[in-house]
Amino acid sequence: MNILMNILWIIFGGLFVCLEYVVSSFLLMITIIGIPFGLQTLKLAMLALFPFGVKVQSTPSDGGCLSVFMNLLWILLGGIWIALTHLLFGALLCITVIGIPFGMQHFKLAGLALTPFGKTIS
Repeated sequence: MNILMNILWIIFGGLFVCLEYVVSSFLLMITIIGIPFGLQTLKLAMLALFPFGVKVQSTPSDGGCLSVFMNLLWILLGGIWIALTHLLFGALLCITVIGIPFGMQHFKLAGLALTPFGKTIS
């Protein structure tokens, strides 16, 4: 079932979202300071391509103060807008019964887009 849902996700916009994350990741990696943020957008791109059957978990050693600082910086520099976009798409998709599974995946992406540091995808 996850394979079918992932194929439908890719057809109906998942590939576009993944490409946006990959392009923004490469743009962030142009500078040395942006490399950690580019790696996090690659994490988002991987999840945006195949979200069904994947769990987002906090790491056992979440990185401490550095992870908190990087998440705060991420939120201020654009993470809030990415998360709000996913929340909007999730709410729009949850209006219909057929769109509820896709909306739930946008809510999962919104959670990761808000604070990606200290999280793993499994």
